[in-house]
Amino acid sequence: MMRRRSLLALAAASLATPAFAQAWPAERSIRIIVPVAAGGSQDIVARLLARHLTDVLGQNVVVENLPGAGSNIGYEAASRAKPDGYMLLAGSDSLSINRTLFPGLSFDPVEGFAPVARAVRVPQILVVRADSSAQTLEDFLAATRRGPLAVGTPGNGSLAHLLGEQIQAAAEVRWTHVPYRGGALAVNDLLGGSLQGVIINIGAVTDHVRVGRMRGLFVSSGERTKGLPEVPTLAEAGMTGAEAVGWHGIVAPRGTDPAIVSRLNGAIGQVLAKPEVAERLAALGLEPVKESPEALGALIRADAERWAGTIRRARIQPD
Repeated sequence: MMRRRSLLALAAASLATPAFAQAWPAERSIRIIVPVAAGGSQDIVARLLARHLTDVLGQNVVVENLPGAGSNIGYEAASRAKPDGYMLLAGSDSLSINRTLFPGLSFDPVEGFAPVARAVRVPQILVVRADSSAQTLEDFLAATRRGPLAVGTPGNGSLAHLLGEQIQAAAEVRWTHVPYRGGALAVNDLLGGSLQGVIINIGAVTDHVRVGRMRGLFVSSGERTKGLPEVPTLAEAGMTGAEAVGWHGIVAPRGTDPAIVSRLNGAIGQVLAKPEVAERLAALGLEPVKESPEALGALIRADAERWAGTIRRARIQPD
């Protein structure tokens, strides 16, 4: 009798999951936690996705900013959410970085989430003021050898910082790293003359480069970007063995139904295919990506291994 009841319970459970997934998201609004302050490219992408997912899914999708502690406040809140598809996280490359950068976390940034979609690639870029004597990366490195230059990044342990460490090691130079709490202040200080260069995600400075206030010395992607096609890649600039392309996308709490993850992935693909979305991303210098949740999961794990070595070698500490 007990065995029969157990089998019936298991059968009921196996039927309930697909039924729930089919009904999702009829129950209520979907929330996307953005673990950074409003205004940056990660926030812009999350809001762009939310606005168009509302139409594709037929349910309101809202954004909630929970910045702080290197994105870990938002990450932790999302990791503790019920895995029912109604709480999502605007993830980025910092998921991979934070595992090593913050060893005492109460959650695992790499394994604690179900990958959904890497919506956009985010190349990094080294920019100088338009009146800088550095016309190329080699010019910039040569100036660094003559005397340390001040180079800003969005923060200790940011992807831009890690890329900078790779470049310094490969070129055997040292500059003065100036970490900021976000990229906006670094950009302002470069324009004001307090810095000689800034490494940052391309979306933060695309407009400045286009109108001639800044000059891009390289982009960190394997190919030139459509947003700034005149800026050479790192390899074209003479630097091999250093490449770092970030991403902005969506992950969900671990344990989220695979059927919901698959539907979300497809819905995000539909959003990225919209001409108005493609136009907005191109204006930011960002590159849409349509790939599987499994591909994003593999990327997160590979980057975690890759950046762990850089963080340890350079003895990087969080802000």
